[in-house]
Amino acid sequence: MSGVAELAQAAGHRRHTPAPVPPRPNLTDDYERWYTEATPNNRMLLSLRSGIDSEVAWALDRLCRLCQNEQFMLRAIPGLTDALFEWPEWYTKEGAKEYSDDSVFFAVPPGKERKRRHAIESLFILRNAAMHHSNGEELAMHPNTRDLVLCALHELKPNTDANCEFLLYVIEILQSIAINTVLPPPNASPKASPIGPLQDIAGYSSNRSLIIAALTALTIMYSNPSNVSHLASESPALETSMNVLPLILDKELIDAALNFMYAHLSYPPMTKAFLLHPRMPGTLRLLVSLILADQMEENVSFEIGMPVYTAPAQSYVARDHELTKEELDKLVSISEPQRCYEWMKTMFVAKAEGELTQVDFWNLYKDVFLPFQDRYPLLVASDVIKNVTTVFPQAQAMVLPGPPQRFVVRGVDRRKDLSAGAQYKCRWDRSACSAEVFASTDALYEHVLDQHLTPFEGTHMPCLWATCQQSDITKAQMRGHVLTHLPDMQPPPKHPAQPDTITLPAAGYPHPVADPTARPPPPARSTRVTYMRPHVDPPPSSLTALLILRVLFRASFASSDAAPRADDDHFGFPGTVDDPEEDAEEERNRNSDSDMEGERRGRKAFIGIRYLMEDVRLRHETFQGWVTEMVDAGLTGTT
Repeated sequence: MSGVAELAQAAGHRRHTPAPVPPRPNLTDDYERWYTEATPNNRMLLSLRSGIDSEVAWALDRLCRLCQNEQFMLRAIPGLTDALFEWPEWYTKEGAKEYSDDSVFFAVPPGKERKRRHAIESLFILRNAAMHHSNGEELAMHPNTRDLVLCALHELKPNTDANCEFLLYVIEILQSIAINTVLPPPNASPKASPIGPLQDIAGYSSNRSLIIAALTALTIMYSNPSNVSHLASESPALETSMNVLPLILDKELIDAALNFMYAHLSYPPMTKAFLLHPRMPGTLRLLVSLILADQMEENVSFEIGMPVYTAPAQSYVARDHELTKEELDKLVSISEPQRCYEWMKTMFVAKAEGELTQVDFWNLYKDVFLPFQDRYPLLVASDVIKNVTTVFPQAQAMVLPGPPQRFVVRGVDRRKDLSAGAQYKCRWDRSACSAEVFASTDALYEHVLDQHLTPFEGTHMPCLWATCQQSDITKAQMRGHVLTHLPDMQPPPKHPAQPDTITLPAAGYPHPVADPTARPPPPARSTRVTYMRPHVDPPPSSLTALLILRVLFRASFASSDAAPRADDDHFGFPGTVDDPEEDAEEERNRNSDSDMEGERRGRKAFIGIRYLMEDVRLRHETFQGWVTEMVDAGLTGTT
């Protein structure tokens, strides 16, 4: 054991610690220059043409990353564009036929799937590179681009996910080069033009991305005046564009559909043909509804009237009528029963639902005339109650069953006095108190206690409030009795529509006045005008919809004075050219029956959407002027 230990110890002494290995530099693909050199023997180019799956996959992976950089140029690596076309061309001419319909449901062998991915990824790189202007020019001039696009559109069917992705990239490459593309004449071979497959994809495909791409490519090509001969009134893409107009939340799809419709309808023969389309009126309503849906407005209000001068409104309180001193002096000396009759006429009014107890009736009479009974005898209670029917024939004294029984007089009520600010006026000393009007019942009550009750010497005192005839009340009882003469502490209920102030004719106008009805009429209390106005510019989709309406409006009212003309005030229509020779040609053809019928239908449709157009408000004055012209023409147009 000791020998083994010695050998191990000797070996330990001979072991050397390795030197630390420096970390390898973290070189990402974007910074590795060795495979992006502009030479024919470039590593990526050689890998693409090697035919080895791993090498091709490596090169395509690097190129997929590089093509997203704006500085990526196809022409920087000689032969790269040709190499990238090899796999997509193989797929369109041979490869797609190797994949049966069963591949939709069953997995494809790995080798075949790798080849298909090579084709799709190569096309993806070309598509991303084409987004750059210089690369787009490179592809537009390349001889393989046109053949690849036509072959893919005519040979591939969008019946699988792989084919849909492949066609999407092809159409997007076509978009980048279509602006300067001049199509062959309509009588050329159908396979020489991409219009047919694009129309079919836009009209019959259920793939949203393909529909948008096809509509966009058609719009770009139809925008070239050299290609308008390929337009047709019966267009699947036009039908799809009308079908998707209700999908206002899908902005990308709506934009593509509207742009195509505008490119299609900017050609005058297509505009006239569309006026005869059975879906034309509904399409106009959808276009206006789209503009209204994107309309963003704000409330604006401003004052247009004169300054308003107000004063606090008076509060009127209905109180039971009390005999004034003049009325009492007049009644006292009249002989009975005439005095009772006149007293009732002064104190009561006929009221069908009114009701007073017979005791209250008698007490009111007694309290007034009892102090004068030594000179003018009183009637007995029964005679007073009987006299009610003499003065008020509709009134009746009756006994209501109980318990307890109630003896009432029904058909009369106390006469009411409407008092304004004077309701808080002190009426002590038979209404001779000189105190000013108080602000509340509490203040009035404190005044009566401090100024009239407390200074009185003695234990008993008479009530000197107005015409009250109470002559012998203790001071303690008088504190409670005087409350029966004061107004309620709660303010009278006010109608919800009644304001707290009244409007005066001018500043400093006297208020209150004896006869408010004689006051000059004041200005209106509210002269504020409120309306809605747009506060942001409409989105591009709304402007395109407006342009489509404008083109159709011009065609509908072509033979009417309502049609706008290009002059100093109307600078024409985007997408149309005011050519005198063209106008003369239109004038010669205007009398055709179909054109006249189209104009009649168009005018009728614009009259039908006038109520919708009235709600359209645009921030730009020129655009709003277009809307106003359409509305005015809808008012005066004839069908």
